[in-house]
Order: sequence, then C-alpha cells, then structure tokens
Amino acid sequence: MRIRNLLGAVSLIIFTASFQAGAAVVNLDDLLKQVKSGRVNDAKENAERIKAFRANKAQQAGKLADMKAERKRQEQRSVKLEKDFDVNEKKLAVLEKTLHERLGNLKELFGVLQQASGDARGQFENSLTQLQFKDRGEFLTELAKKMGQSSKLASIEEIERLWFELQREMTESAKVVRFTARVITAQGEEETRSVTRVGLFNVVSQGKYLQYVPETGNLVELGRQPPGRYLDGVRELEQASSGMVGFAIDPSRGQLLSLLVQSPSLIERIKQGGVVGYIILVLGLIALLVAGEKLINLWLTNRRVNAQVKDTSKPNGNNPLGRVLAVYEANPDANTETLELRLSEAVLKETTGLNRSLMFLKVIAVVAPLMGLLGTVTGMIVTFQAITLFGTGDPKLMAGGISQALVTTVLGLCVAIPTVFLHTMTVIRSKRIIQVLEEQATGMVAERSENEN
Repeated sequence: MRIRNLLGAVSLIIFTASFQAGAAVVNLDDLLKQVKSGRVNDAKENAERIKAFRANKAQQAGKLADMKAERKRQEQRSVKLEKDFDVNEKKLAVLEKTLHERLGNLKELFGVLQQASGDARGQFENSLTQLQFKDRGEFLTELAKKMGQSSKLASIEEIERLWFELQREMTESAKVVRFTARVITAQGEEETRSVTRVGLFNVVSQGKYLQYVPETGNLVELGRQPPGRYLDGVRELEQASSGMVGFAIDPSRGQLLSLLVQSPSLIERIKQGGVVGYIILVLGLIALLVAGEKLINLWLTNRRVNAQVKDTSKPNGNNPLGRVLAVYEANPDANTETLELRLSEAVLKETTGLNRSLMFLKVIAVVAPLMGLLGTVTGMIVTFQAITLFGTGDPKLMAGGISQALVTTVLGLCVAIPTVFLHTMTVIRSKRIIQVLEEQATGMVAERSENEN
C-alpha cells in the first residue's frame, strides 16, 4: 500500500512535469521501468566513486604525512627564532646603553635642535618670508621628526642649515624687498604683481595693503583698506627707490590692521544712527545756514550803523540807526514824552528784525540732544530685544547694539554744542546793535528835553 502511494505521487510529479514540457503522458508500467533504470545507474555511479576514493587513499595519506612534517619543521624554526630574538634583545639593550653613555651631553643638544626646529617651523609658516622661501618648511619638519628619534643623529650640514634659516629670518625682518607674487584681488581674480614686503610686518601692492593667508599660502587684497592717510605712505613706499619714507607698519603682523579696517568710518557711524540721526543732521545743517546768514547780516548791519554813528546829520534808510534818526527828524515839534514813545517804538521795530531767527537757533540747540536721546532709547530697546532672543553669550552683539544706540546721542551733542555757540554769537552781535540804537535814541530824547528847557 505504501509503495503504491509512493508510485502514485511520483507518477503525479512526472505527469505534471511532462504536461508543462509538452511531452506525452506515460503509464504506470513505463514509470516503473524508469525508476528501476535510475536505481541501477545510481548504484553504478556510487560504486565508481567508492573505487576512486579507495584508489586515492594512499595519495591522501602521503599528503597528510607531508603536512605533519612541515608543521614539525615550522615549530623547530619558531623555537630557533625565539632564541635569536632573546639574544638580539640583549644585544640591543647593551648597544642602547653604550649609545646613551657615548652621547652624554649631546642628548640635550638634540633636544634643543628638536625644539628649535619645531618652533622655527611654526613661526616660518606664518611669516611673510614664506612667500620667498617655501622650501624650508619640509626641511624643518624632517629635522624635527629626526631629532624625535633616539637612534638618529643630526649631521653638521643640518645643524648649519638650521642656524642659517634662523639667521636669514632675522636678516629679512629688517629689509624692504620687492618681488613678484600671485595676488588674489578683492573681486576674487588672481593676478601676478610686483609686491613690496616691509620686514615681517606688511605686504603692499599697487597702493593697497595685502594679507597673507598661511593656510593657503596666498596673498589676498584686503576688501576694505585703512583710511587714506595710511595709504599715502604705501604709495610713497612703492615709488621710492632709496631714502626714508613714512610708512605705517603693523607690529602685530596683521592683527592691528584687521581691527583698523573693521572700525567703521565717519559715514558708517552716521548711518548707524538711522532715521533719527539723519533728522539731527538736517537740523544741524539748517541751524548752520540760518546762523551763517544771520551773522553775515548782523556784520553788515553793524558796519552801516557804525558809519551812521559818525554822521547822524544825514539819516540813511539802509540801517536801523538811520531809520530811528528818520523818526526823530519826522517829529520836530513833538514834546519829549511823545518823542520818547516814537523813538521807543522805532527801536522796538528794529529789535524785532535784529532778533529774528535767534529763537529758531535756540530751539534747535535744545531739540537736537533730545532727538539724540530718543534715538538712544530706541536703540537700547532693540538691543534688549536681541538679548532676550539670543541671550548674553556674545558680548559683541550687545556692544555693537549699544554703540549704535549711542551714535544718535553723539550726533545730537555735535549739533547742539556748535548751535549754542552760534546762537550766543548772534545774540551778542544783535544786542550790541540794539544797545547803540537805545543809546542814540536816549541821547536824542535828552537833547530835545534840554532844548525845551
């Protein structure tokens, strides 16, 4: 029953395979014959495999014997190498001891050489002379590495070259040298220019300061140059061939120059004041124009009044005193009280004209600092808002905001202080003329009073 079920399953599998391949369907007898034939072939193949394995058994045994012999040989070689290693280690210890004894004080010398070469390499990498002597860095690196190994000694040539490089650096620090180098402009373009190196401090070209970038080994033109008074010395230095030239050097090798170019100019300071700052400047300009016009007018009026004082017999209508004298002559029959009132009225009219615009200057002198205070308070509010958002971790953020806030106060004071002086000057000149008018009017009233008596 079990065999029949097995044959049924096999016939089903073969039937399925035959159907998928398009072959003809076989019956159970043919299937049984195929199974018997397959069993015979399998038995024959297995017998051949067993026969081949037995034939190679002797060969496999020979290979195994060879491998065991090789293992034994390697073990003997390992024992011999271990003995050689112990012997060599003892010899190396003796040689190292002998080396240290013979070196003696030379070990300190090599330690100094290692430190000196390392320090020189770090200094030379940031030095402007690296633009001209680029091959020394590799030598110093190799020397420092060599001196770090106890088994290698420095040669006389290497010690002499180290001394030469140090001496050359000191010599170049006192020279002004011109040479050709690649320069990256502020626009990002690379050009080959003639540059001038001033010791170890600055490099200039075409009237501008350059900056040396040690990481890339490039000369970069500063995007923002220092004020013009420094650039004048650069142009004079490039044009000079000998003699003494005034030049501003940076002893910190670029740090002071970078801070100098970062400091805002006067125009940038004014822009920091914002709208309030511009309003203050407009008020200052208006005050300056008004004060200038008033001072010129008072100066001309004073000259005319002085000329009229010298000749009171001919009143001239182009000056206040002449117009007051005209009022006196126009009332020859008036009594003293009436004449005094007429003259007081005329002097009062002239006083109004002389004092015109003075109050405007006074208002500007008062309003300007108040506007500055307004801008400062507004700027401080913005600064505190930034502190609320970003915290107090960056002092530059707070310092920059406070600096901008105080600009308006400075502008307000810069406008108010000269405006006060101008207002005082105009008031003094105006009062001087009014005093002359009052003196003349009082004199004429006194003269009429004497004539009546």
